[in-house]
Amino acid sequence: MASQHPQQPGARGPRAETLENASASAVSPAAADGLEEETVVLDDIAIQRSLTRIAHEIVERHDDLSRLYLVAIPNGGVPLGRILQGKLASIGETEVPLGILDTTLYRDDLSRGGVRPPLRKTEMPSSVDERNVLIVEDVVNTGRTIRAAMDAMIDFGRPTSVQVVALVDRGHRELPIKIDYVGKNIPTQSGDKVKFRSKGDPPSGELEAPFEVVVKSTTQHSSGSASAPGGQGR
Repeated sequence: MASQHPQQPGARGPRAETLENASASAVSPAAADGLEEETVVLDDIAIQRSLTRIAHEIVERHDDLSRLYLVAIPNGGVPLGRILQGKLASIGETEVPLGILDTTLYRDDLSRGGVRPPLRKTEMPSSVDERNVLIVEDVVNTGRTIRAAMDAMIDFGRPTSVQVVALVDRGHRELPIKIDYVGKNIPTQSGDKVKFRSKGDPPSGELEAPFEVVVKSTTQHSSGSASAPGGQGR
C-alpha cells in the first residue's frame, strides 16, 4: 500500500540516507585519523641492558679507549651518552669525554615548514682532533640528524674516525648512514612515531630515569571489514 504522506521536496529515501551516512563516515576526521595505539618496546631495564652490551662492544672494538670521544645529540642522546660514559668507565676503566652537539643549524629539512626549531645547547669540552668519535642518538630514522652532526663536528676539529651509537634504529633511511652500535632494531611504518622518553612526568620537565621507548601507531578501521593481523589497516 502506497504511503499516504507524499515525500517532501529534496528528501531522500532510506537507501539514499544510508549511502550518504556511509560517505560522510568515510571522510570524517575521526575515521581519517584512526585510533592511536601506544606500545612500549623498551623499558628502563631493557635500555640499561642494551647500553651495557653496547659498552662491551665498544671496548672490544677499540684498543685505545683514551682516544674515544662521545658526542651526544640533544635531547635524547644526552642522557644516553651519560649512561654510556659511566658504563665505559666501569668496564674499560677509562673516563671518556662527553660532548653535546646541537645539529639544528646543519639540518637540511627542518625549515621547509617555514618555522625553524629553537637552538639547543652545544657543550664540547675539547676538540675532536685525532679522536675516535662516537655519535650518540636515541632514535635514528632518515639519517639526516646524523649527517648534520657530522657536518657540525667539523667546527671542532678533524676526528680520526666517526661511528654511530643508536638506542633504536627504526629504518626508513633517506641517506646512506650506517649504525655501528644499536640497542634494538624496530620495524615500523613510515607514519609511526618512535619516542625515547622519561617514564611518567618528571617535575623538572627534563629527561630523567627511568626511561622507556614507545611506538605510537595509527590504526585505520574500515567499516564492515576487519584489518589483517599486524596490518593495522595501513
